[in-house]
Amino acid sequence: MPLLDVLFAMLWFFLFIIWIWLLITIFVDIFRSPMSGWAKAGWSIFIIILPFLGVFIYLIANGGKMQERSMESAAAAQAAQDSYIKSVAGTENTTDQLKTLSDLHDAGKLTDDEYNAQKAKLLG
Repeated sequence: MPLLDVLFAMLWFFLFIIWIWLLITIFVDIFRSPMSGWAKAGWSIFIIILPFLGVFIYLIANGGKMQERSMESAAAAQAAQDSYIKSVAGTENTTDQLKTLSDLHDAGKLTDDEYNAQKAKLLG
């Protein structure tokens, strides 16, 4: 098999993979968009019956909106991840804990020995 044939086979293979990725991305966007059910069905049928024309028209008509929905989805996922990490990790740092400890000591809820022991534990 000549080298040029191998290169063309690889090119067609990667173009096929890109085409499949593009179809999946468009179908995900169709069902994520706030269109009516009939509009979603129409776009889906159009892309299935005339794939190249349907994909290109969908990208021309909804390309900017696809990006906005993708960015909103990524921002929502990032916010959910951040809130989860904050809930698991805890929000108090050592300074906040020392201030709380000092307030408890000043209020008379901790003795000097308890205060010093907790302070030493926090500071290492």
